Amino acid sequence: MLNKAVITKSAAALNSALQSGEAIGQLSLAYPEMTIDDGYAIQEEWTRLRLAEGRRIVGRKIGLTSRAMQVAVQLDEPDYGTLFDDMVFEAGGDIPLDRFIVPMVEVELAFYLGERLQGEHITLTDVLRATEFISPAIEIIDARTQRIDPVSGRRRQVTDTIADNAACAGIITGGRPVRPMDVDLRWVGAILSRNGVVEETGLSAGVLNHPGNGIVWLARRLARHNIGLEPGQIILGGSFTRLMPVERGDTFHADFGPLGSMGFRFT
Repeated sequence: MLNKAVITKSAAALNSALQSGEAIGQLSLAYPEMTIDDGYAIQEEWTRLRLAEGRRIVGRKIGLTSRAMQVAVQLDEPDYGTLFDDMVFEAGGDIPLDRFIVPMVEVELAFYLGERLQGEHITLTDVLRATEFISPAIEIIDARTQRIDPVSGRRRQVTDTIADNAACAGIITGGRPVRPMDVDLRWVGAILSRNGVVEETGLSAGVLNHPGNGIVWLARRLARHNIGLEPGQIILGGSFTRLMPVERGDTFHADFGPLGSMGFRFT
């Protein structure tokens, strides 16, 4: 694994990129020996920095939940990141584009926990029992490390993405909240429009066959570090549409059918 000095330096560089709006070079290019565990170690150190600055953890995100994405990055499991209090936006308003570097959006379901979840033997039933309600959500993805190296043309690696808080930059909440047993969550669909044009459609079964399975995986993964998912936290279950790039002035509308709809604009 990377030594402590490199992990600390990398986390500080990512934090500076967040504040300055200028992406840094790919960490995996600077440290070719970097592993998945190194990526999480950098992410954890960055989390400590943000907490020291006064930020508060409000939830977690799960990524790489589709089989196609896992094959593309040669992984056999999802990844995860942290949601902080300054990353939450409400639908119906303007999202400041200058908060981000190269933002993109994707459609998800958000699980709002009413009970604590912790342990290596958590099941889908446990997740549904612990969830107070579920609502539509949009995740804002960003890159504090360069997606493509300008010299070599090399795309950043999954280790870069994990270190970069699993690319998470924000969440937009809205729509109609429902209790987890009131709908068949596998059949929740969404239509995502940009500037009046339908760009993406998706079905939540594309997330590990059930969007709650991402929370199962996360609870078990965090249990290795004696970390639980806490009441009141928001857990993003994973995207069921492809990423959509964002430009200033873009207006989006996400229609979740029986779960309502939400609109937002980047300014």
